[in-house]
Order: sequence, then structure tokens, then C-alpha cells
Amino acid sequence: MKHLKHTILALAIGQLAAGGALAQSNVVKIDGSSTVYPITEAVAEEFQKAEKNAIKVTVGISGTGGGFKKFCRGEIDISDASRPILKKEMEACAAAGIKYFELPVAFDALTVVINPKNAFLKQITVEELKKMWEPAAQGKVTRWSQVNPAWPDQPMKLFGPGADSGTFDYFTEATVGKSKSSRGDFTASEDDNVLVQGVTQDVNALGYFGYAYYAENTAKLKAVPIVNPKGKAVLPSMENVLSGAYEPLSRPIFIYVSEKALQRAEVKKFVEYYMKHGAKLSREVKYVPLPDKAYATNLDHLKKGKLGTAFGGVAEVGVTIEELQAREGKL
Repeated sequence: MKHLKHTILALAIGQLAAGGALAQSNVVKIDGSSTVYPITEAVAEEFQKAEKNAIKVTVGISGTGGGFKKFCRGEIDISDASRPILKKEMEACAAAGIKYFELPVAFDALTVVINPKNAFLKQITVEELKKMWEPAAQGKVTRWSQVNPAWPDQPMKLFGPGADSGTFDYFTEATVGKSKSSRGDFTASEDDNVLVQGVTQDVNALGYFGYAYYAENTAKLKAVPIVNPKGKAVLPSMENVLSGAYEPLSRPIFIYVSEKALQRAEVKKFVEYYMKHGAKLSREVKYVPLPDKAYATNLDHLKKGKLGTAFGGVAEVGVTIEELQAREGKL
């Protein structure tokens, strides 16, 4: 009788474990960029409705770097990224045997924002942004007049993404000239909503993040026109990204899909749904969708098993939609 009890208990534990495994097999795990999050979250919501909630999709926001750390440890199926995978992340994935598909999903206009009550900042140059954000500015450049003598002698309060953010990597590369090269004495957060709140509460604040978070808060924030390489001050917008006028702060954003994870039916279904509906949902959350051909190329890469990255393991600046397509087409 005692032996039978043990057998029943073992069977019950086995069934629980099997049930847990079954439940887990119907979950698609995603983490990474807070910039890509609005698109992936919108796709996840629509996909779960289409699947009548038979498949669960979880989406986290630990930043592009944080997402890649989990991705290269095999903890998640898909990594949201607001920049291409870096060399050290490629090496970490290779060491763990993680192979991946790089799928561009949209273009973003990285947006510099100020408090709406700021009446003096009409435009800003890359040189001024560098003066404001470079490591040498730490503890020294603390007032607006120190960046530009025409600006008021008022304290300057800066807000930006944390060091695990792909937006941080891209912004520092585009403005300072070296990825991750930044002053450290600013309010940093991987949650863009924290940055939005910071800028809305301080008239002397300036911050930066993905366009979607600005678009959601236009009543509370003011976007600063960026002086492009041709000397023209340009506001972030879909039209200015498409025309290539919003430089150097427009950039492609991606999802990275684990080859192993893609072998699971629920992951494959989700990624295919993403490529078929990504353009529409990108537009809805205020990003610039890629041409239809780009999503078709992504699906073709999945079908043909074209793994790897079209970038050289660095956070490149100034890649246009056309260049991105040409590069991904050659993968």
C-alpha cells in the first residue's frame, strides 16, 4: 500500500510537470528594447486575439542590451533591439550555440524633447548635443548658457535611457561619436515613461527616447528640431524619416529570433504574424513602417534559414531605408 502511494504521488508529480511543460510550450517569451516594445506589444495583443488566447506572448522591457543578455543565455525566444547586435553579443550567442535571424521591423526617429514651457530652444545641432552629453561635460556643463551663450544662464536637467538601452548606444554614437560614451550625471531609466515624466515636470529639462513615446505625449512635451548634415533644422516625423532628412537620429529597429525557438510552432506563427501585420501596427504606434518588400525579405530569410546579421557588430549611424533593404537582401 505504501509503495502504491509513492507510485500515485510520482504519477501526480509527473503529470504536473508535463502540464507545466505543455503550458510553457504555448508561451512566446520576448524581452529587450523599450523603443521596439510598443510595436511588439501591439502585435502580441492582436496575435493573442487571433489565436483566441491559445498562445501567450510575454513582452518585457529590460533594454536592448538586457534583452540580448537573456537572448544569448537562451532565456527568451525573441529579442527586441533598437540597434543591431554588437560584436560582444554575437560572441556571447556563439559561445552558447544560439543562432538567430535578424529581422528589421520599422524605422524610428529618435526624438530630443524639452518641456513645453521652454521658449528659447528652437533647434539644436549635433555639436551642441555633444557638448551637452559627452563624458567631459560631467559635473562641468550644468547650465544652458555653457552649451550656447545665447541660451539662458539656467540649470540644465538631463534625462536619458540607461546604459543597457540600444537608444543610449545609438544616440551616443550619433552625437558624441562613440557608442556608450556619455556623461553619467543624468537621470537614467530603461522605462521611457519615467523620462517623459521627468521632462514634463521641469522647465529646464531635456531628454531623448524613441518617437512613439513623444507621439503619445505631444500635449506634455515639445520635440526639438535637429540640424541635419545639410544645415536644415528638421523635426522628427514619418515624412522626414522616409525622405532621409531627419539625420542623424533616424534608425532601423529590429527583432532577433532564435533559430531553435523558431522550430516551435507557436514562435513560428507569431513571427510570421509579425511580418504580415508589422507595417500596419508600426504605423498605428507612430513608427515608420518598412516597404512591403522588406517584410517579404524577412519571411524569405526565415524560409531559407538565412541566419546572422547584415551589420558588422557595431552601432552604425545614418543607415537609410534603402541601404537597410540592400544590406538585408544580401544576407
